[in-house]
Amino acid sequence: MRYFFFFFLFITTFQAQEIVPFAKEVNEIKAKIDSIWDNKKETIVFTGSSSIRMWRNLQDQFPEDQIINTGFGGSQTSDLKLFLNELILDYNPSQVFIYEGDNDIFAKKRPNVIIETMQGIIHILKERNPKIKIVLISAKPSISRWHLRGRYKRLNKRLNKLALNTPRVFYADVWTTMLHRRKLKKDLFIEDGLHMNAKGYDLWYEVIKNYMNTTNP
Repeated sequence: MRYFFFFFLFITTFQAQEIVPFAKEVNEIKAKIDSIWDNKKETIVFTGSSSIRMWRNLQDQFPEDQIINTGFGGSQTSDLKLFLNELILDYNPSQVFIYEGDNDIFAKKRPNVIIETMQGIIHILKERNPKIKIVLISAKPSISRWHLRGRYKRLNKRLNKLALNTPRVFYADVWTTMLHRRKLKKDLFIEDGLHMNAKGYDLWYEVIKNYMNTTNP
């Protein structure tokens, strides 16, 4: 009976380890970055869900900085919090750009829950490095999730307020630049209506460049 109990415990533990969301993807991201990262250079980390992961020319757009892209597609704010060491802290960045909340809203999480998790992330990052600069990138509008725009707007207001009330934390508004007179610019997206094409990322660049290496964008 005792043997059966320990065997069951082992199998349960093994299965729990196997189903940790994004563990395999995060390990792959880390292995790739560790092979090219220069720990002697100041580092800026971009992380979050697929809108960051698919921004493949980040380093080319900011050639004067060492940029690390640890975006992992489909992630939510709680997933990022789980992997803060692997995706951010292990690289001791002077600045980090975070894009999370998009998938949270789609998963029907309430803005206050998302903000609470983001506050936890910020607390951990600032505890490890009080001088770190954190930029919260607003949720973006999209064709496929346009019906949820009210919820995204509420989340963005909360993110902005969080940044205003927290030292060394800033809010980058990419929502507004993707609209024309309150209507979505539909030519910014690939076929799935969710992810952006090069034109969309060019608009993001125009916003984000104002927050690079600055304390007062």
